[in-house]
Amino acid sequence: QVQLVESGGGLVQAGGSLRLSCAASGRTFGAMAWFRQAPGTEREFVAGISWSGGSTYYADSVKGRFTISRDNVKNTLYLQMNTLKPEDTAVYYCAAGSVWSRSPNAQSYNYWGQGTQVTVSS
Repeated sequence: QVQLVESGGGLVQAGGSLRLSCAASGRTFGAMAWFRQAPGTEREFVAGISWSGGSTYYADSVKGRFTISRDNVKNTLYLQMNTLKPEDTAVYYCAAGSVWSRSPNAQSYNYWGQGTQVTVSS
């Protein structure tokens, strides 16, 4: 049974950092990604990574501040978030799919975690 479990969310002041983790089980994935959803908005792509970690893709809003990585031995996905802003406040979701396509579309990912709340105070 495939399962994605996020952790690491919390409350942080603007300018601070958080590291999210997503522990995957049941299989390995060709592509993994982070999405986020703020209240009243649609879920939006944050960052994606290929199986090898050699290819990554970021939303313009987080480039230079967030870093996506994965540890295939531990089958875990990470998102290092630095210089956080209040507009980064959202529920962050881990997503996984079979094929890496550098896609920012949620429909490209078949499996989803339950989400972890990130709140950035000003």
